[in-house]
Amino acid sequence: MNKTILLNKRPTGIPQESDFKFIETDTPEVAEDQILLKTKYVSVDPYMRGRMSDAESYVEPFQLNEPIHSGMIAEVIESKHQSFKEGDFVSGMLEWKEYQTSDGKNLMKVNENKAPLSAYLGILGMTGLTAYFGLNEIGKPKKGETVVVSGAAGAVGSTVGQIGKLLGARVIGIAGTDEKVSLLKSEFGFEEAINYNTSGNMQEAIAEAAPNGVDVYYDNVGGPISDSVHANINRLGRIVVCGAISLYNSTSEPTGPRVEPFLIKKSVLMQGFIIGNYADKFPEGIERLSTWLKDDKLKYSETVVEGFDNIPQAFLDLFEGKNKGKMIVKV
Repeated sequence: MNKTILLNKRPTGIPQESDFKFIETDTPEVAEDQILLKTKYVSVDPYMRGRMSDAESYVEPFQLNEPIHSGMIAEVIESKHQSFKEGDFVSGMLEWKEYQTSDGKNLMKVNENKAPLSAYLGILGMTGLTAYFGLNEIGKPKKGETVVVSGAAGAVGSTVGQIGKLLGARVIGIAGTDEKVSLLKSEFGFEEAINYNTSGNMQEAIAEAAPNGVDVYYDNVGGPISDSVHANINRLGRIVVCGAISLYNSTSEPTGPRVEPFLIKKSVLMQGFIIGNYADKFPEGIERLSTWLKDDKLKYSETVVEGFDNIPQAFLDLFEGKNKGKMIVKV
């Protein structure tokens, strides 16, 4: 039998296990010009929370009683398609099913001999590309400038910090535990790291860690943490708005300090983005990231959860900060 995970209901606030539903169907038959895929690795990501709501966004919401989908690595176990053979591994946006058929469109072959398969969901996939283009195209850090990263122990944040270092910047990370703070400094080379749960006055903590102010802020969380960084931004600073995980489960319209006064007063650029904006440049990004990885200039961490049945819980754990680096489910 073939297990599938559906969106059972749209969550209010923090998602619950009851928002997901498991069903079993027959394993599909392969038609001409199709391949049969077996799921190997599943990516769970914070942005998926937005797709669980029936709200207009940059990507269509998940449909009730339909399979959820995300970035996945799958193995071709049967092929009637001239471009794929049995034993190939592919990456793409696929449904949360143990087995599924595909016509091969929008799938990319990946090579397990060049990098671990899971890396193609992280450092060599959307995670790495999000870090690379957000920082380079919007942040544009210069040598000697100070870069602050929130959600710094996550998959994107830890990569942003390392790229910032490679570009000659001084990098400060913000995370939620002492263990993550230690990891940022010892493993990923951040000059400073701040535990927002124990630092008390975050505005003062950032000012102490960044005595010359903040030139580039790569924002993965939004909310009060970002307000504290904004208060330390330098003239002509750049704010890269990648995510807002602290606000994704809000049930009312969040309010906070207004950004217009400091944007004007300090001539600050604040820009949001989605990775699809840079699709035409993906080959450039993958080539650069691959070279850095091969030369051992980039490191990455993963939290790997085992078992298809644990995909929903792995997703829920993101909102409690239980992941270090990329959260992946190995099936």
